[in-house]
Amino acid sequence: MKLPKSFYSWTTAIGAALASVSLFLIIFLFLLSLILGEGSGYSGLFIFMVLPFFFVIGLILMPFGIYRKLKREKRDKVKRKYKFPVVDFNQPNQRKIVFIFSFSTVVFLLLTAVGGYEAFHLTESNEFCGKLCHSVMEPEYVAYQHSSHAKVACVECHVGAGADWYVRSKLSGLYQVYSVAFNKYPTPIATPIHNLRPARETCEECHWPEKFYSRQLVVKKHYLSDENNTEWDINLQMKTGPEHAGRGLTEGIHWHINPDIRVEYVSTDAKREIISWVKYTNLKTGEELVFQDEGSNLKQEQLDTLEIRTMDCLDCHNRPSHDYKSPMSFVNKAISSGVIPQELPGIKSLALGIMTLDFPSADSAMTYIEVAVNEYYESSYEELFAERKDLIEKAISGLQLEFSRNIFPGMKVNWKAYPNQIGHLEFNGCFRCHDDQHKDDKGQIISMDCNLCHTIIGQGVPDTLQVANYNSSLEFVHPNDPDQYWKEMLCVDCHGDMY
Repeated sequence: MKLPKSFYSWTTAIGAALASVSLFLIIFLFLLSLILGEGSGYSGLFIFMVLPFFFVIGLILMPFGIYRKLKREKRDKVKRKYKFPVVDFNQPNQRKIVFIFSFSTVVFLLLTAVGGYEAFHLTESNEFCGKLCHSVMEPEYVAYQHSSHAKVACVECHVGAGADWYVRSKLSGLYQVYSVAFNKYPTPIATPIHNLRPARETCEECHWPEKFYSRQLVVKKHYLSDENNTEWDINLQMKTGPEHAGRGLTEGIHWHINPDIRVEYVSTDAKREIISWVKYTNLKTGEELVFQDEGSNLKQEQLDTLEIRTMDCLDCHNRPSHDYKSPMSFVNKAISSGVIPQELPGIKSLALGIMTLDFPSADSAMTYIEVAVNEYYESSYEELFAERKDLIEKAISGLQLEFSRNIFPGMKVNWKAYPNQIGHLEFNGCFRCHDDQHKDDKGQIISMDCNLCHTIIGQGVPDTLQVANYNSSLEFVHPNDPDQYWKEMLCVDCHGDMY
């Protein structure tokens, strides 16, 4: 059986060899992945994306080589009996060639369909999003794995349903591949808050405004920076929804997403931390109220040039799956869970002192944590250092673990890089609007009364916990602040700078 003379050229032969080798490797690696049960990550990348690319290049080279050979023969005035190949099914050799070509075409189309399907699922997988870009996506992937959405696929939030956003995400992904390949990405990577899909098309697939969210009891365990790491608890009743289910979303924190109202705002900075103008609209009655920050001096001409955004879930829950905790937060949690032993004297103060330092790399941080903790207890608590080495080693491993989950020196990622607008401790959060400074033309203000969102029903040291009577609340008591200086500033004025 002979192939047409036009097939015999170096370009065509190279294309045929490239396609054959690629096809063999695709089949071999695919079968290997089935046997070993591995088909994602790098293996999937090679099976369904890299090798098919070379396979297609080989297929393209084959007709290109034939075209070049025919063109060369035309230039050299090579005469042929027939200008185009003659297919004669009466000749056994030609029947074989047509059969092989048809069979190969069908196999190629089937492989293309299977490969395209698998490639689609590969690009939609969490491993593809989080692992293939090495250190670039490491912070986001680690934080995601320890979030409340760890069982939700990345694409469920970042892409959602529908072909239009799928295409947008893939086009955006092409630029991201280029950025990673040529080291063009910023550190830390900026949050794409201006081109995220609206929360009503993603978040509300699971969380919907009409659902009743009852009030919740939240216990916050803190540990003071004294020798005993004294526990200080705050028990809050979070007014997520109304007191009674029948009131719907007419009150409580989730009032902001009541479908009968619309809250709009204008921010004057890229991260939406400074909100200068707020508009409330009652969609049932048509009532409108406009509040403007007295200190912003935002003129109408400036307002006309800025984006007016309708408030949704992500304006408060802006770090739902990629939240980097502050040292105060993750050290408190680690002590509470026993990852860091509370009985180790002064560990809270020591931990905060270490975690607020800047390190050039994660490895240097791991080494410094071990050395600093050992040196501190060896010099300050000689007897404990000699007798309770197990506690010290547990503290070291706990601190290293918490550091690795929340701080990534290589990408310059920590709690300060990405403001979390839930609450008002390390960042302004609620106080972006609720600051007593946003007023309308009638003098009404957006109140910063803490009891709008929560009430304190218990606080203090567990043994002497101060508890509120039924249906009442306590005034906040800041530990180690007898003169109550906290009343003269926002939480972020101290906590934001300290940590």
